[in-house]
Amino acid sequence: MSRIATIGFFDGVHRGHQFLFEHLCKTADERGLVPLIVSFTNHPRIVLQEDYIPQLLTTPHEREALLSRYGEVAMLSFEEVQPLSAKQFMLRLQAEYDVSVLLMGYDHSFGSDRLKHPQEYRRIGESIGMEVITLSEYTEGEWHVSSTEIRTALECGNIALANELLGRPYSLSGTVVHGKAIGRTIGFPTANILPNNPSKIIPKPGVYMAHVDTPMRNEAPAFVNIDPNRLIEVHIPSFKGDLYDHQLEIKFLRFIREEKCFEHLEELKSQIKADVDSILRPDA
Repeated sequence: MSRIATIGFFDGVHRGHQFLFEHLCKTADERGLVPLIVSFTNHPRIVLQEDYIPQLLTTPHEREALLSRYGEVAMLSFEEVQPLSAKQFMLRLQAEYDVSVLLMGYDHSFGSDRLKHPQEYRRIGESIGMEVITLSEYTEGEWHVSSTEIRTALECGNIALANELLGRPYSLSGTVVHGKAIGRTIGFPTANILPNNPSKIIPKPGVYMAHVDTPMRNEAPAFVNIDPNRLIEVHIPSFKGDLYDHQLEIKFLRFIREEKCFEHLEELKSQIKADVDSILRPDA
């Protein structure tokens, strides 16, 4: 069956991307086409810029899972397609995926010839029998919704804004590893998290309210401490047991306070108790 496709890296699969995908699905339904999202296994700038270190909102696995909610997903190697001109890439989509309609975001461009204007893509489409549709920009109130805006919000500890632009809580997954066990000695055991992907953004240092998916597959309230070295500790008040080597997913909900240094353990214990009380209150 013929397909309508859209192309992009789509880091975060945020509300701007969702606006594009909803239009993709709507147009597919109206025309009897299959929606297809074409993305890449690695960040294009890694290929184009040797020293580039990505700061990702979603890992490749997370991104593919989120994209698959909207239709078929083709994950391509950017190294393989980077030499192709816009026309060559469109011809490949036509030949391999039977793409008859291409839906483009308002500021999107692709191809080694670096075309900039929508009419250039439309002219290529007309020459090969592929319709090209360009969407207008999606905004959320006063905010231009972009992956860059969300990264900036996370770096500033503005979890509320990041989550609003994402359309869901920002999440971070990792393995529980051994730490200094200080929390256990004062009655608040913490799980030290080693992120699964070192390129995933860790929010600004501080203390956060979160929900954590535990090994029993239930979501539990938790508080998360991120220190200046971006070390992550999670305390789950309702959980008793051993979490070492388990995978945890942290869903950040609210920034509670800046990280502090304490001269005495009793001061630390008192502050942690106040943090725990704040996340367990119904109005927290």
